[in-house]
Amino acid sequence: MPTASARDRILETATRLFYARGIRAVGVDLLIAESGVAKATFYKHFPAKDDLVLAYLDRVDEAWTGQLHAAAEAAGSEPSAQLVGLFDALGTACRRDGYRGCGFINAAAESTPGTPAHDRTVAHKQRVREWVEGLAAEAGAADPTGLARSLTLLLDGGLARGALDADPAVADEARRTASLLVTAATA
Repeated sequence: MPTASARDRILETATRLFYARGIRAVGVDLLIAESGVAKATFYKHFPAKDDLVLAYLDRVDEAWTGQLHAAAEAAGSEPSAQLVGLFDALGTACRRDGYRGCGFINAAAESTPGTPAHDRTVAHKQRVREWVEGLAAEAGAADPTGLARSLTLLLDGGLARGALDADPAVADEARRTASLLVTAATA
């Protein structure tokens, strides 16, 4: 089995450490030591820590968006069922060992508005909301924008409460609430 490239090792290490400890708490020296690369190799792939943070957020985006879409699709072909089904991704996330909430919300809490990391977080949240709004429109919601805002607010709240309460039942409650919102919005 081929070994991971230096870039991949750095990114895997950053993903693990940034999520577990926070972006600010993890320094470049620790990333170099934990990934087993030379300092020159690190800076060849990531000239600044901010470049690595953006690559980390891209990885989180790909994983979380994929989980949301897979959960929605697993709920069936009806858009209203998919709007509720996407909350199954929340349940899976909250039950994961080492769960610390949403990587994007955590990154936003550590970044200043207008910085690349903050902008990447805002863009991710907007893409998710637009996707949910599209499903809401397909489901026949009278106000797809309002329903999407409510559901994504519930989703983000569930991500945060799942970490704060350390109780996976939060996801079940969020799913039940989502079902009520979708039913009311599409009646």
